[in-house]
Amino acid sequence: MTTAGKRALITGIQGFTGRYMAAELKAYGYEVSGLGSQPSDEAGYHQIDLADGLGLHALLATLQPDFVVHLAALAFVGHGTPEAFYQVNLIGTRNLLDAIANCGKTPSCVLLASSANVYGNTSSGLLDETTVPAPANDYAVSKLAMEYMANLWRDRLPLVIARPFNYTGVGQAENFLLPKIVSHFRRKAERIELGNLDVWRDFSDVRALVKAYRGLLEAKPIGHTVNVSSGNVHSLREVIAMCERLSGRKIVVEVNPAFVRENEVKTLCGDNSRLKSLVAGWQAPPLEETLNWMLAAE
Repeated sequence: MTTAGKRALITGIQGFTGRYMAAELKAYGYEVSGLGSQPSDEAGYHQIDLADGLGLHALLATLQPDFVVHLAALAFVGHGTPEAFYQVNLIGTRNLLDAIANCGKTPSCVLLASSANVYGNTSSGLLDETTVPAPANDYAVSKLAMEYMANLWRDRLPLVIARPFNYTGVGQAENFLLPKIVSHFRRKAERIELGNLDVWRDFSDVRALVKAYRGLLEAKPIGHTVNVSSGNVHSLREVIAMCERLSGRKIVVEVNPAFVRENEVKTLCGDNSRLKSLVAGWQAPPLEETLNWMLAAE
């Protein structure tokens, strides 16, 4: 597929994932523009709130993108107010889809980033896209509601829904678990407070994730929902042990009951066979490689 001159719009372009997504698409010849809620003087950037329906309509009519990657979301599960998840993740996405559908040009593909959190507390084996959703917190419910709402646009827009499992990398905020752990090792802390150490998670590398998203834009499996996952799980105990090995330092782990979440999902492992069938050669690097990159970063 030739991408020269293809215009891609990334919502949430200034976020952790958005910056990597922009770099990935630019590297493959896309003209990238972005939306976000914070001010910035970066070229091709437009400050707009997803709550601003009229503003989105006017902006999309001007931009008329060939591809859209919708990353803008309220993502931190421990965020204070439940209403905010629904305002941003559900209503904000509805406003965006309405603006795209009425911009005067139908894009080739619109990728919506949902979340593997929609699967909830299901812990038996690999979770594939047919696993019945059972969201266990407001963030997950807002993402599943977004997926259902997006179905209303399926006859008008070429939608693909991605369900990423946990992913991490350099630049992710320290209120996420792996960056918090890495940061303690980088600053040579002697102890760390964590919640439940016996949760098992499927961790991908953000660099592999954005390759998956680009691959999906180009494969255009319209109407499909696709897991993005490594297919491997590691407990937090294992993550600590890897960091100890890589850094040559030991750390004392203290379990803080305040950090043990109610409704904690015990095991989340994603079946990525659909993704691999759509994006030739895609794979996630071993978690140790990602942690080493994070530990060594400037």
